[in-house]
Parts: sequence; structure tokens; C-alpha cells
Amino acid sequence: MDLDPRPLYTRATGQMAALMARVKPEALGDPTPCAEFDVRGLLAHLVGGVRAGAERGRTDADVALVAAEGVPDDGWLPAYEEARALFDEVWADDAKLDAPVSVPWGEMPGRAYLSSGCVLETVAHTWDLSTALGHPLPLDQELAEYALEWARRVLPAERRGGPVPFGPVRPAPEGADAYARLAAWLGREV
Repeated sequence: MDLDPRPLYTRATGQMAALMARVKPEALGDPTPCAEFDVRGLLAHLVGGVRAGAERGRTDADVALVAAEGVPDDGWLPAYEEARALFDEVWADDAKLDAPVSVPWGEMPGRAYLSSGCVLETVAHTWDLSTALGHPLPLDQELAEYALEWARRVLPAERRGGPVPFGPVRPAPEGADAYARLAAWLGREV
């Protein structure tokens, strides 16, 4: 899995932006399958995550993910797009793919961080937001297959609980798409 994950991340965040464009202000307090977030909290987490990812590309220090604050109800998509543009600018240098990145769980090459910390995170939360919104758009199954492969690699079933913020792997329904299988692997009820 030594490919350049940046095009996949661009696709994943583009898909997320398309979902964000569907969020109505009255839905911001609705629950999501990610128990710690309602829709507003999930959007704040996503914007904060892209900002943190950009900052991780700029510094050797560990960067905390801080949820975005002060975003008006109709400002989530512009805030996300602004963060995406900054992220793309920071990570444009190919040398960053093999440079070490500090993350809360250790240090890894940039390409592994982009795959496991960025693509996987975005795709997982795409399912959460899509589910909260009633699945308004078809989702890119190739992205979910890629994210699921990474999830199985970095979040094995045996290492759940404690500092790993995911519940036990749950069964996915027979014939479930890649997003539902990913959600089940991450401990979501599908």
C-alpha cells in the first residue's frame, strides 16, 4: 500500500463536501451513528480534523485535533472547503509522503498517516453523516474498500477497548456494501 493516497483523500473529502452541502440547519442537532457526535459535532470534528492534518504536514510536533468552533450554521461547507484547500497546499510536496509525521499514537511516514489517519477517518465519518442524512447520495465504494483494508490493518479486532476508541467489531448484514462493512469493523451498528 505504497501508493500516493492524496488523490484518494481528495475524492474522500470531495464526497464529504457533497454530503455537507445537503445538511440543513435544522438537522445540526440530529444524532449520528458515531455516538459521541450529533451532526454539528461531527461537522466540527471533520473541519478540525482537516485543519489538524494540514498542521501535521507543516510541523514535526504532535498536533491535537481540536473541533472547529464559532462556525455559523450555514458556514460548515465553506469552513471545510477552506481547510481542504490548506491541506492540499501543505501536502502538495511529494517528499512529505515519506517524511515522518507525529500522531498521538506514535510516528509514521506521511503516506501511512494520509491513508490511516485521513482517508480512513473521512470515509468512516462519511458513512456516519450519510446515515444521519438518510443516505442522500451514492457513495464511492472503492474509497470504502481502501479504508476498510487500512482499518483491518491498523485497528485489528483484538486491540479494541482501552486507548483504541472503537468498540468490538460487529457483524455486517449479508450483502452489505463496503461502507456498512467498514462501519461494522469500526464497531458501529449497521
